[in-house]
Formats: sequence, structure tokens, C-alpha cells
Amino acid sequence: MSLFVLPFPAIDPVAVELGPLVVRWYALAYVCGILFAWWYMIRLVGNARLWGGPSPLQKRDADDLILWATLGIVLGGRLGYVLFYNPAYFAAHPAQILQLWQGGMSFHGGFIGVVLAVLLFARLRGRPVSALADIAAAATPIGLMLGRLANFINGELWGRVTDVPWAMVFPLAGPEPRHPSQLYQATMEGLILFLVLRLLTHRFESLRRPWLTTGAFLVGYGVARIVGEEFRMPDAHIGFLWGGLTMGMALSIPMVLIGAAVAAVALSRPMRTPA
Repeated sequence: MSLFVLPFPAIDPVAVELGPLVVRWYALAYVCGILFAWWYMIRLVGNARLWGGPSPLQKRDADDLILWATLGIVLGGRLGYVLFYNPAYFAAHPAQILQLWQGGMSFHGGFIGVVLAVLLFARLRGRPVSALADIAAAATPIGLMLGRLANFINGELWGRVTDVPWAMVFPLAGPEPRHPSQLYQATMEGLILFLVLRLLTHRFESLRRPWLTTGAFLVGYGVARIVGEEFRMPDAHIGFLWGGLTMGMALSIPMVLIGAAVAAVALSRPMRTPA
């Protein structure tokens, strides 16, 4: 047992409370992540140099896409949690499926929701799917980082028991010191992945190779999630799967394989040249 256990910061999960109005940090994380993604996509669309010529998208495409993506995140994230993580419970309590304020969102479900939103938006607007997917992928990690930080504030999705000097005792996880795995994931899935994708788009001009940014996001997130799951305690009602796999790992492995294939195809094609 470690002698250097850090105290868990007692941060109130409620950020603002004005009478019946209650705003939680978790909700603010979603709002701020979406607003940042909107701002960043507009910046990418407006930078012709990154595209090797005129952008295939317009500012209003980013304005409208963020609304579609938000709907995909909320609906897909909730349905993904229901189907991937607790189908038996929600089958017995279907009325609770719509109770988003009770918590329970799945990244992989939200990702599928965004994919469907992008495909439908591209079809209706007549825009290239690759360009929409690439700007969405580049803008996503900061929202993931904020979401993980909100998980930490809530004291949920804690890590496995450990004796590292920075271990913490989470209020709802018993007396054992544990990895603050939410912070690991916020760093890897959020900050580091954002910086890598920003380097690709701004230094190596990955937007000039359609789908390359998307492929890099899939690989980067999948690897970061798999590594993070090594420190995170799996959901109690699911536990470990085959050979020590967790549900998060099982859902992320296909992302890595698909992302690697997408990136390889993108790199095999000629780079978009200035008109």
C-alpha cells in the first residue's frame, strides 16, 4: 500500500445552482467542447493553405454541421451506453433511457451518431464527406478531454487499485488508493491527440489528403483508449471480458484497424495540389 496517497479534491459536481436551475460540470464540459469544436472547424474551413487551394467547405457548413453533430453525440452516446454497457437494465427500465441527467454516455455510441450525422449532412448539402469528417475529427479531442475532466470531478469511472505515489482514494470506490485514470485519459485522448492532429493539419497539411486526418483520429483515439483501459476499472456490472479485455478495449480495437486502413489509403493517393 502506498504511503503517498493524494487526497481527492472535493469539487462540487454542480457548477451553478440558481433555484430550480442546476448546471453540472459534466453538462458544461459538453457545451464547451461543442463550442470549441465549432470555433476550430470554422478556423480550418477558412484556412485555404491547409487545403492546398480553396476550401471545399464554407463557414456556414461548419455552422450547420455542429448542430447535426451535437444531435449525433447526444442520441448516439446515450443509445450506445444503453446497448453496449447496460442493455438488460434498460430493457427492464425503458423509461430511464431518456433520463440523460442520471448519467451514462458512450463515446463509441456518440461516434457512430456523429458518423451518421456527417453522412446525412453531406448527402443533403452536397459536400464531400471526407472534408466534413476530417474537420470533425480534428476538432473532437478537446471535447473528449473536458468530458474526462468532468468524470474526474464527479469521482466516477475511477482507476484500478495501485500503489503509485499519485494514487487517490475516490469517495465512492472504497478505501483503496486507485489510479486517477480519468486524468490519464483526458491527457491521452484529449490534449495529446489534439496536438498530434493539429501538427498533422498545420505542419504536414493532412487536409490535402482526404481522410488522412480522420484515419489518424481513429488510430490515435483507439490506441489512447486501449492504453487508458489498462489503468481504469471496468464497469462493475460488466467486468472483464475475454483474456482481460474490457468493453472499451473491445470497441476500440476495430477503430484502430479501420483507422490504419483509412490512413493507408489516404497516403497512397496524390496530395491535393493548389489550383
